[in-house]
Amino acid sequence: MRVVFAGTPEFAAVALEALLKAGFTVPLVLTQPDRPAGRGMKLQASAVKQRAVAAGIPVAQPQGLKLDGKYAVDAAAAREALLAADADVMVVAAYGLILPQWVLDLPRRGCLNIHASLLPRWRGAAPIHRAIEAGDAETGITIMQMDAGLDTGDMLLIGREAIRPDDTTTALHDRLATLGGRLIVEALQAERLARTPQPAEGISYAHKIEKAESAIAWRQPAAEIERRLRAFDPFPGGVATLGGEVLKVWRAELAEGCGAPGEVIAAGPVVACGEGALRLTELQRAGGKRGPAAVFLQARPIVPGERFDA
Repeated sequence: MRVVFAGTPEFAAVALEALLKAGFTVPLVLTQPDRPAGRGMKLQASAVKQRAVAAGIPVAQPQGLKLDGKYAVDAAAAREALLAADADVMVVAAYGLILPQWVLDLPRRGCLNIHASLLPRWRGAAPIHRAIEAGDAETGITIMQMDAGLDTGDMLLIGREAIRPDDTTTALHDRLATLGGRLIVEALQAERLARTPQPAEGISYAHKIEKAESAIAWRQPAAEIERRLRAFDPFPGGVATLGGEVLKVWRAELAEGCGAPGEVIAAGPVVACGEGALRLTELQRAGGKRGPAAVFLQARPIVPGERFDA
């Protein structure tokens, strides 16, 4: 079976590796253009491109796929590459570009998507983050037959994964990436899979994570803030201001106590929230490294009576 693969980050690269290990022929990979990254802002290839190049697979990096759009030249070149690839199926995982209808129609078996949620829960760009933030007990992978909608296609396979009380997006991402790789191989190896339309109820949208969401609102309940910190690790973290200094808060745990939201009510430091309190356990100063609160406090003590901007 000839499988064209479209994806960009590490989540997708794990699936590509699983397909190659399973013996599928991958004649072409689509991924996002190289982007500036790191302190030097040098162009960096995506995780998927790096895996494809290492395996000797041709790579196409169109900026767009609309044949009549802004990047029509790129789209036309991608179309020629896809036609030459003569794919039985396209597998898509966190690619980052919307596939127009001409792409969906091109492979003989259509396009399959590896989506990191239990659809229709958390359609959209950030399903792992939003599941943790919302306090969901479980999430998973849905292998979906793609259509023109936003994660609206029929479901082919579902794998479930419990969300642990200490899960960050990083940890949950890695388990789901592995599960996605296993399920897409299973889906392609199956002689036939039943297509199940998504339920009309229970639909939610996982909007893209914005940097502005990192600001900690101490008026919120402690449990909500704690989940957001785990959901926003590794990006964008939590941001709080104390005495005019902007600090990063990476991890916290629920604690006893009450006070005005943002008030440091005990050593630790323990900070009062709109409901309950949090003991901050991992902190970072501007230009410094993230680390345990005990190490942070040696350089910058935080004492009861101080107050974070609420």
